[in-house]
Amino acid sequence: MLKKLLNERSLSMRKLSELTKIDTATISRIISGKRKANLQHLQKFADCLGIPMTELFEAAGYPIEQSKEKPQSDIHTSIDIILNSLESYNLCDNKFSIARVEQQLANYGQYSQTEDGKNSILAGFEGKLQKVGSIGPFINKLQELYEEFRLGKGTSRRLFLIGSALLYFITLVDVIPDYVFPIGYLDDAIAVQIVLNLLLKDE
Repeated sequence: MLKKLLNERSLSMRKLSELTKIDTATISRIISGKRKANLQHLQKFADCLGIPMTELFEAAGYPIEQSKEKPQSDIHTSIDIILNSLESYNLCDNKFSIARVEQQLANYGQYSQTEDGKNSILAGFEGKLQKVGSIGPFINKLQELYEEFRLGKGTSRRLFLIGSALLYFITLVDVIPDYVFPIGYLDDAIAVQIVLNLLLKDE
C-alpha cells in the first residue's frame, strides 16, 4: 500500500524519508515487508501522504474491529485504534472517550479567552510544533488556526473553539498525555477534528 501511495504521488523513498524523518532503510524494510511499521511510523506516513491513519493501520496488520452493519466515522475508528494501542501499552486504565475530549476542549476554550490562556498559546505553539516535528493535514490545519487566533479574526465563539484546539495541542495534560508516545498525539488529532467539525457547522 505504501509503495502504491508513493507511486501515485511521484515520491521516492528518499523523499519520504526527508519529509517524515524516518530512515530510508527503515522505509525500505517496511515496504518490502521485512519490518512492521510502528504507530509513530504510521502517524508520520498518514500526515505526509494525506490519508486517514486508519487505512495504514489496517494495512500494517493491526486489528480494527468495526461493525459491518453500521460503518463508523473516522473519529470513532480512531478511538478504536487508541483503545487497542492503550491495551498494547498496558494502559487500559485510561478511559478514553469523545466525551472526555469534548469536556477538555470546553475547559481549554474558556481558558483561551483569558490573558493567561492567550499568552500560553502565543508562547507555546511554535515550540510544541518543533517538538512534534510532523507535517501534513493535521499540523497544517493547526498552523492555519493559530494564525487566525493570533490575528484575532472571527467571532468570539470561533476564537473560543480555535483556542480550545490550540491549547489541547500545546498542553501535556490531555485525555491521553503526550508523553505516552506516539499514541499521545492521536487524541490531539481527534480534538482538532472535533473543533473543525464545529467550525464548519457555524459557517
